[in-house]
Formats: sequence, structure tokens, C-alpha cells
Amino acid sequence: MHVIHQAAAPRFQLPGVEFAVFAAPSLGSAGLCAWRLTVDEGHVGDAPHTLDRDEIFIVLSGTVQLGPDGEKLGPGDSAVVPAGELISLSNLGEGKAELIVAITAGFTGHMADGTTVQPPWSK
Repeated sequence: MHVIHQAAAPRFQLPGVEFAVFAAPSLGSAGLCAWRLTVDEGHVGDAPHTLDRDEIFIVLSGTVQLGPDGEKLGPGDSAVVPAGELISLSNLGEGKAELIVAITAGFTGHMADGTTVQPPWSK
């Protein structure tokens, strides 16, 4: 068993979002990645990207939208974004939004500009 205490969870920052990693291959999970995603108030997602695996979003607080035409999600709501579907996360509410995100380890992201990435919070 691997225990990751909140204070010791690896953190990664992108403009408007923070990833606090709780499961990834580097943390003892061979098959699953999970993190707490904190989204700043007013953050509007960049150009949509896709992933090659299904991704699950569970909203803990705030109001978010996973695409420009996506449904608004609030606390307790969840969404499964199938592999290949466009994702662009925006915070529509007041204050920060917090979500738990889970995906199969080893996924690859395909950015709007055509580049592919394996984010550091997934390794």
C-alpha cells in the first residue's frame, strides 16, 4: 500500500489550474492516475484538447464546464469524457472550483496545435 498525504502530494501549476497528484505510476499506482484539480475563479479553458483514454471528472466545489457548449456541473456532479472527445475546462462560478479527476495511467494528450504530451502529473 502507498499512502500519499495531502501535504506531500506532488503539485503542478498551469495558468489558472493546480494539479495535486494522489495516484500515478511514480506514486505506486501502475494502472490509475488521480488528482485534485483546483481551478481559479474566472479561468476559461484554452483551446480544447483530447485524450486517448476515458477521463472522469467529479466536482467537489464550484461550477465548471468541460467545453464551450458543455453542460454546467456543480458539487456532486460527475462527467465521463470518452477518449477522443474535446475537453476544455472553465470555472463559471465565484471562487475556486475543485474536482477529482481519474484516468488510466499511460494516457497521451493531443493538444489543439497537434502536439502530443504525457503530462508530468500522469507519470
